[in-house]
Amino acid sequence: MVEIKTAAEIEAMAEAGKVVATALAAVSAQAAVGVSLLELDEVARTVIAEAGARSAFLHYKPGFAPTPFPAVICASVNEVIVHGIPGDYRLREGDLLSVDFGVYLDGWAADAAVSLVVGAPRPGDLALIETAQAALEAGIAACVPGGRLGDVGHAIAAAGRGAGYGIPEDFGGHGIGRAMHEDPHVPNHGRPGRGMALRPGLVLAIEPMFAAGGGDDYVIAADGWTMSTADGSRAAHVEHTVAITEDGPRVLTRL
Repeated sequence: MVEIKTAAEIEAMAEAGKVVATALAAVSAQAAVGVSLLELDEVARTVIAEAGARSAFLHYKPGFAPTPFPAVICASVNEVIVHGIPGDYRLREGDLLSVDFGVYLDGWAADAAVSLVVGAPRPGDLALIETAQAALEAGIAACVPGGRLGDVGHAIAAAGRGAGYGIPEDFGGHGIGRAMHEDPHVPNHGRPGRGMALRPGLVLAIEPMFAAGGGDDYVIAADGWTMSTADGSRAAHVEHTVAITEDGPRVLTRL
């Protein structure tokens, strides 16, 4: 069921969004050569504790996962698209890191992700991240009253396909509110003018994920979580929580 939020509820979600944005900024600032993914997870845990929030990821167990997620961030490196589990791996020069993070604050969720390069970047990685970010902004711009869900997916796909990147099937954004994942599913592809009508009060997590090799296929690791490109090419993942208002889209996870 799709839940429409009131103006007051959107304000409450914006407070959760501030926590998410603060944590992602803190993690990004600490992401350097030699830093472990577990250390980055601890940075995010500190932000959660200081804000009096609760992780939306820790112990989360969707139907596809064999075990609950064991961390508060998803830390996906190089060919990992999403759902990377933080471990002892220490970041290396030129790694492409995507960090996904969500919290609950006073009963309301917010969710966002960033991609960045550690140390000296490869030009191809910068182009991949910039295209993913442009796709995110295009998807956000389509979140207007009277628009359609297909408009959002079409805007994202146009940016990614236009650059020759792959878009993993079956994965995309989602509704968000009292739960981190609510209806509707928000595909990263779509037909303009088709799909559910967008109404003020609808809040969506918009999240492009692109594969540099151009293929859409992916593989899931033995841990049941880590999702990587099938061809081993690098991937980028970016995300914002966005409220549709009478005045247009409002990004709730941007400082």
